[in-house]
Amino acid sequence: MSDWPLEDRGVAYGDGLFETVLVRDGTPLLWEQHLARLARGCRVLGMPLPAREHLEAPLVEAGEGLSVLKLILTRGSGGRGYALPETLEPRLRWRLDPFAPSAQRWRHGVRVRHCRLRLGIQPLLAGLKHLNRLENVLARAEWTNADTAEGLLCDAEGRLVEATCMNLFWQRDGVLETPRLDRCGVAGTLRVTLLERAPIREVDAAPETLERVEALWLGNSLQGLWPVARLDDAEGNPLRHWRVGPSHRPLQALAHEALGYPAITP
Repeated sequence: MSDWPLEDRGVAYGDGLFETVLVRDGTPLLWEQHLARLARGCRVLGMPLPAREHLEAPLVEAGEGLSVLKLILTRGSGGRGYALPETLEPRLRWRLDPFAPSAQRWRHGVRVRHCRLRLGIQPLLAGLKHLNRLENVLARAEWTNADTAEGLLCDAEGRLVEATCMNLFWQRDGVLETPRLDRCGVAGTLRVTLLERAPIREVDAAPETLERVEALWLGNSLQGLWPVARLDDAEGNPLRHWRVGPSHRPLQALAHEALGYPAITP
């Protein structure tokens, strides 16, 4: 990936979008879902969507095994201040990196915590993977211990939204649920896929809800689905433990089937 010019609007303002795609033996996984989210982002931001062949061009460099393709699309350069340039010349950059998921986290689960940071509410940008990720950066800075895998985020009105880089799912009274993402948050491509394949209800929920659920998961299109074994408060004090086992596996199996990952036995 070549250097970015300092006048690029993605660098200056976060004026752009990105996608991170799991690639297996040169084939992008959940590719149509990634393209659909990118297309929606382009419509919202008023940018042209690059031709499919340009988006797929990096795949010729993907070898065997797993890798991650990161695509970054900015509005390009130009415009005065925040004003849009009269002529749009979007800039597309990409990189490919080797990738290996954590089988240990699939099997044994992870420890997560609540974050103090609250996400701003902006329905126009809700669901998009835009380049303005400072909230996620600040939330991730709230902990440094390696035992904690993720942090859970609420919006400014106290509703559960997501983790810093994963979507959130739980089972409550036998019903699968996930936070509604019509105010903020990223609509992950694995989340979209699971909503199509499983009876998952989108809900508004307070963080205290998680202390009463039978099972809790985090997931995205790179890592698959992690069961949660321990939930902490924002100070690192334990709130709830779960025994990771058979109740976690059916939803995990659906996610892993979509990504070509192995099913995990109890």
